[in-house]
Amino acid sequence: MKNLNQELNPLIRTGPNPEKNAMPIEKIMDAFVHARNIEVADIKAAIRRSVIQNKFVPVLCGAALKNKGIQLLLDAICDYLPSPSDVPPIKGTNPDTGEFEEFQAQDKAPFSALCFKVTTDPYVGRINYVRVYSGILNSGDSVWNASRRIKERVSKLLRMHANRQEVIESVHTGNIAAVVGLKDTKTGDSLCTQNNPILIEPIRFPEPVIQQAIEPKSKQDQERLGMSLHKLAEEDPSFRVTYNHETGETIISGMGQLHLEIAIDRILREFNVEAQVGSPQVAYRETITKKVVATGKFIQQTGGHGQYGHVVLEMQPQEMPGLGVTFEEKIKSGAIPREFIPSVEEGVRGAAKSGYLVGYPVTDIKVVLTDGSYHEVDSSEMSFQMAAAMAFNEGLKKAGSILLEPIMDIEVIVPEESMGTVIGDLNARRAKIVSLSQRGNVRVIRAYVPLGEMFNYATALRSLTQGRASYTMEPSFYAEVPSHIAEKIIGGFSTIGTRKSQFAGP
Repeated sequence: MKNLNQELNPLIRTGPNPEKNAMPIEKIMDAFVHARNIEVADIKAAIRRSVIQNKFVPVLCGAALKNKGIQLLLDAICDYLPSPSDVPPIKGTNPDTGEFEEFQAQDKAPFSALCFKVTTDPYVGRINYVRVYSGILNSGDSVWNASRRIKERVSKLLRMHANRQEVIESVHTGNIAAVVGLKDTKTGDSLCTQNNPILIEPIRFPEPVIQQAIEPKSKQDQERLGMSLHKLAEEDPSFRVTYNHETGETIISGMGQLHLEIAIDRILREFNVEAQVGSPQVAYRETITKKVVATGKFIQQTGGHGQYGHVVLEMQPQEMPGLGVTFEEKIKSGAIPREFIPSVEEGVRGAAKSGYLVGYPVTDIKVVLTDGSYHEVDSSEMSFQMAAAMAFNEGLKKAGSILLEPIMDIEVIVPEESMGTVIGDLNARRAKIVSLSQRGNVRVIRAYVPLGEMFNYATALRSLTQGRASYTMEPSFYAEVPSHIAEKIIGGFSTIGTRKSQFAGP
């Protein structure tokens, strides 16, 4: 009885209206004290209140592959999770004025929705999954994409039933539907009406930390590979596709080894593309260690109008990691005309895509344009782009460039008897143990470990623990690569400073 009171009393005291929140719990207490049957509806009401107040987390067992426990899960979602009326109104900003906006979760409120997923259907084509936060979306409506400032038209609305689609005429507040006809809307975009625009906080996607090269096995597969990669990148914003002009490779990047393995499997199985895949590569970054001043001057005479651009850049490490490359201008007395400033920034950002050491992208550098000069006839946008790129590359050489590697936040759940072995293996992988804790009858190891040391870790962990351990891992931050490892990485590149092809011989 004492334990039941200890569990229920905190739930009674929380929330904006304690008396109202306590009602279903008091019914349970009263029935328990007087030895009466406790009604299922009262238990569900108490659980629902507790879940909405973040005081209770329902846990259900099941297997989607075998269709076990799925109906129980769906029932629990309906019974316990909050409805749109149970959560605060949607908040955002007006893209035109920058002022704070708040829309009530009501059908009569202005329309607002968020696109949270994009897929491609072989029969329907492009499908956008949207959650309606307020108002009503009707088939045939024109909507305003506040994120991209474009107008889109809804040609069809679908309610998805696993592999079956049901055409519907409207979607009301709080519901989710699939929209056909949105050509340029991406994941994380806000949809609304042009008269009542609102920009909902978008979904943030971290930078990819691992990459692989991929190429078609035949010319027939080349076009299909490009199409499949485009569709995958459109569906998953954390999956990136780039082209390396130095090696002629198509590079796919993702959040981890499993992420890329699934993408490659879809390319081979779902899109029927025969492709050759290179070994996984860590997405390193480069940055600088000290403040420098660099000058870039681009002068070219070709008989007639020439090219003249001259810039002086002040470069220094960012105060906080994760800010990327930022650009400011502090030009005085019109040393460079205002119309050429954007060209200088474009030149800096273009040069930052390839670093000085081994050609990895540059990050966490603050660049300030402080001085320069121009020619009334020969100066142009291109000349200032070239001058800025030259100054930036010169600054990287003078500022002591270093390599950065992605550090992963890993949590390993391991039996007590295998903990020492697992910790020893993590230490050998340059891990920094953050915490050790107990969870039931197992131990939980939390650590920061370089991604470069974690390839095929799932296999190694199974071997060390006879398959009894599991782990989760996600990107956390970038840190400097130890000098002896950086030398090996730099030594793996050709003497002219270009990246070797993953498909070429040694």
